[in-house]
Order: sequence, then structure tokens, then C-alpha cells
Amino acid sequence: MKNIAYQGVPGAYSHIACKENFPEDNYISCYSFSDAMNAVHNKDADLALIPVENSEAGRVTDVHFLLPKSDLYIIGEAFLSVHHQLLGLKGTNINDIKEVFSHAQALAQCRVFLEKNKITPIQYIDTAASCEKILKNQDKSQAAIASKLAAELYNLEVIAEDIETAANNTTRFLIMAPTPQIPEPEEGKKYITSILFKARNIPAALYKALGGFATNAINITKLESYLENGRFVSASFYLEAEAHPEQQAWKNALEELKFFASDIHILGTYAANPFRYK
Repeated sequence: MKNIAYQGVPGAYSHIACKENFPEDNYISCYSFSDAMNAVHNKDADLALIPVENSEAGRVTDVHFLLPKSDLYIIGEAFLSVHHQLLGLKGTNINDIKEVFSHAQALAQCRVFLEKNKITPIQYIDTAASCEKILKNQDKSQAAIASKLAAELYNLEVIAEDIETAANNTTRFLIMAPTPQIPEPEEGKKYITSILFKARNIPAALYKALGGFATNAINITKLESYLENGRFVSASFYLEAEAHPEQQAWKNALEELKFFASDIHILGTYAANPFRYK
């Protein structure tokens, strides 16, 4: 039985993702993404399940800054269909609600509903933690956006169901461990390798750095940039590619990358979740 760390309190979507992907294990609630990763680093947990992006609201920005600092490795990915509920105190009517508390991602995913009903969104640390705030304040003009599980756990009423803008609203999670667990390659199976690198501050550095992936027919499925240390001179990049480190094509692409990039950090190789190809 493993201990799985997640960000949030019981009833959070990360908690639900833990239950779906590790149904026989224990779950450790953590205040922040950093705390969840540190729990694994400090051996208080075996794995961390961390959300990285949502099909509607985009990437979870904090996570990419934490990945290189965590000293953890990605060993898998998981996907969760997310359905948001508007939750309030018992007896609350939707016309009573003026403010709603939730995580920034959840608020963004329900933007159309909130605008239509003229409800003011207020960012809070976590979806399920927002439920605790509603219970504490005992104010019918306030509501939370969270899961049905959170409604049950915190004894709140579902005022409106499935208020997310997109019906196929999905969040992707990374499974992180203290050591890499590179699977043996199998014929016909797809793998994802994730890396971080910094492009050199020279003209066309990124174009040339990625050239090796093109010439070796490696499919890049994700490329995101972000600035570090408040400097605007050069950017760091998070890259995911359909590749396995034992493939000669990957070795060739990585070798070419080294000429035009620095601080190359391989975060892990893991089997591609079939959900991504649906």
C-alpha cells in the first residue's frame, strides 16, 4: 500500500484523481503543490499526483517552476474528467449568490456560467477548501465551486450541476516519484519523455535546438516556455515528445539539442496514457 500526496483537502479534484488511479492506497492531503512534492522528497509519501494542465483553462502555471526544483521524476500521467458544481448552504437559492470561491483554474473553467448569473469569482487556495470557507462564513450570498464528493463531505447543497463551460473538461496529472522508473519499450506502445532545457541566447537557438527532433522524426506533443529569475534575456522550455530513451532517434535528437541548449534536465519517461489519443 502506497502513500500518495496531493494538493488540497479531502474532496478536491486531486483527491478524486488519487482515488481513481490508486484505489487501494492511502492519500496525504497537502497545502500546496510544493508541499506535495516535498512529502515525496522527504519520504513521507511514495508518490505525488500533481495537476499540470486543463483542456479549458490551460496549464497550471506554478507547477512548471517547481518541476526542476523538486528532484522528482515523472513516472506516469493520468486524466480526470472534471465536472464542477455550484455549492452553497442548505436552503440557498441561486439568486441569493453574489460571490463564489474556488481555485483559479475552476473559476476559469466556469467563466461563462458565472458571467451569465452575474456572480463575482474570488480565487481561493483550493476547490474543496472553498467549501470549508462557506461553512465557516454561514453567508448565503457566498458559494463554492467544487466536486460532488466535496458537497457530500462538507454537507453543502448542489445549487447548480455541471457548470463547466466545456462538456469535455479534462485535467491532466503527472505521477511523480523520487527515482526514475523508465519502462521497458514494447512494440506498438507509445511513450512520452519530458525534459526541461534553456535555449542559448543566440539567434535561431530554439529553431536549431528543435531541428534534431524534426530530422529524426520525433513528434513533439508539448512545448512551453517560461521565464526564470525575472530575466527577459532567454527562456526555459518544457518539452514532451513521443519517444523512448533507448531509441536511436531520441539519442540523436538529444545530442543535437546540446549544441543549442543548456541546463538540459530529463524529467522522466513513461507510458502514454490511452486517454490522450481519444
